[in-house]
Amino acid sequence: MGLCLSGSDVRGGKQAIGGAHLRPTSTADQNNVSGQNDAVDFFFKSRGLHALFTQIELSLSASKLRDLDIASKSDPMAVVYAKKRDGRLEEIGRTEVIMNNLNPAWIGKISIAFQFEIVQPLLFRVYDVDTKYHNIPVKMLKLEDQDFLGEASCVLSEIVTKQNRTLTLKLHNNYGLRVSRNFGTLSVHAEETVASKSAVEIAFRCSHLQNVDLFSKSDPFLRISRIVESGNSVPIYKTEVINNNLNPIWRPITLSMQQFVSKKSVGDLEKLHQERTGATFMLPSTQRGHDKVLKSQLFVEKFVEKEQYSFLDYISSGFELNFMVAVDFTASNGNPRNPNSLHYIDPSGRLNSYQQAITEIGEVIQFYDSDRRFPAWGFGGKTFDGTVSHCFNLNGRAGGFEVGVDGVEGIMAAYASALNNVALAGPTLFGQVINTAARIAGQSLSYDRSKYFVLLIITDGVLTDLQETKDALVRASDLPLSILIVGVGGADFTQMEILDADNGRRLESSTDRVATRDIVQFVPMREVHSGQISVVQALLEELPGQFLTYMRCRDIKPLNVQMAQTCA
Repeated sequence: MGLCLSGSDVRGGKQAIGGAHLRPTSTADQNNVSGQNDAVDFFFKSRGLHALFTQIELSLSASKLRDLDIASKSDPMAVVYAKKRDGRLEEIGRTEVIMNNLNPAWIGKISIAFQFEIVQPLLFRVYDVDTKYHNIPVKMLKLEDQDFLGEASCVLSEIVTKQNRTLTLKLHNNYGLRVSRNFGTLSVHAEETVASKSAVEIAFRCSHLQNVDLFSKSDPFLRISRIVESGNSVPIYKTEVINNNLNPIWRPITLSMQQFVSKKSVGDLEKLHQERTGATFMLPSTQRGHDKVLKSQLFVEKFVEKEQYSFLDYISSGFELNFMVAVDFTASNGNPRNPNSLHYIDPSGRLNSYQQAITEIGEVIQFYDSDRRFPAWGFGGKTFDGTVSHCFNLNGRAGGFEVGVDGVEGIMAAYASALNNVALAGPTLFGQVINTAARIAGQSLSYDRSKYFVLLIITDGVLTDLQETKDALVRASDLPLSILIVGVGGADFTQMEILDADNGRRLESSTDRVATRDIVQFVPMREVHSGQISVVQALLEELPGQFLTYMRCRDIKPLNVQMAQTCA
């Protein structure tokens, strides 16, 4: 197998909207709902047993889709479902949105467990995503608000038994009527997941790119594709866009051998690095032998082979996720004694939104924290001494922000107690709780690098300190810390979506410093669509990837690997 590298200007560079922003496709980094489960897999492997399935990744592309947009082309996204025996559809995954394209080749892969002994019917649906939803992560999109472009179905074994493991299906309407109208085609390519930890860190740059913009320089990005047996290409990664630059240098990327499939695939890149030479770009022609040779060249600035460990490798070796929570005590929540208040404690036992978020997130993360002592804070309230505080202990203890309460039950009890002792005030400021969490995470580096911290912020309001919050997040991006934000109530949460940076643009501080990595995940409870995806799943699905990005950037290895290397 070989590699194909291509570049474009900003019109293509900003095509991919939503999704995992081209995250590594390792199944260990994803929360997969198709039947495979890392914990179950680990259970079998730890007992010397083989998994009961083969993990498969599906790559999707389409051609000649219907054009439903007036001023531009459709912006397609594909959704894959498993058909259950009772006729129910279980969503397996979604691709990213590709803008203005009737022949998309999606980069996001769909992971599914292939079971030889079971018939596994699949349904594929393609949607044109409305422009006003482009800033919303694809997992949060309400499909009923998007235009339907067509659907197709098959059985998973039909794909994997094809000689080139690629099946092309005709799209039709969703009433099952095979009308003569052309809805285009959908091609599905299946590849078995390779359980290799080998990876390559590569840094690319280009020189003398062609300028395709009229009033400024091109805004280039680089797309990497893998050539499969059939001769077709499967995209595996896309770099960030660099604005207004004909000699771009992209941030280093790490790709697993699972994505490349074999060491041979990257041999030419390694040779370019060793010989310090550039590869010349060609402009393909429709006429054979008439490709245009360009002055543009591609250089490999860095090429380092390394072992890439999974989330489970770290957790099973003793790494921990230390949970912290911060609750909004601003007046916009309403009087807690009023049943309409977001802080109302229902005597019947029905949980309010704050209690629901604490319980659901805490019950998952608590299993990754050995002592289950969780710092629990409030912000925006008039505390026990009569002053408004933007970071105070829910249990009323003065100072000692790192001292926690016992378990999720302790957080719930401290929260209920604070509602009786703290007056709601304002404004809504995140800066102090983020800085407090960052200080705790930073202090841990001096004595224990096996701890990673997770701060849950639950809020109903619009931020008053947006720039201060950005500054705090940019500083915290260097630390072992992730921040989960749950928005409750009916406020405008546009600012939170800016903090989330799911559009691929990293946060910038007031001093123009760019965040080292994305550490925020935001979910508004009202947009968790129809109960098909839980708040927990929406919030936590990016956490393993954020954890791995931190560990890999600092070359921190699982504890058992560290010990083995020390003994050697």
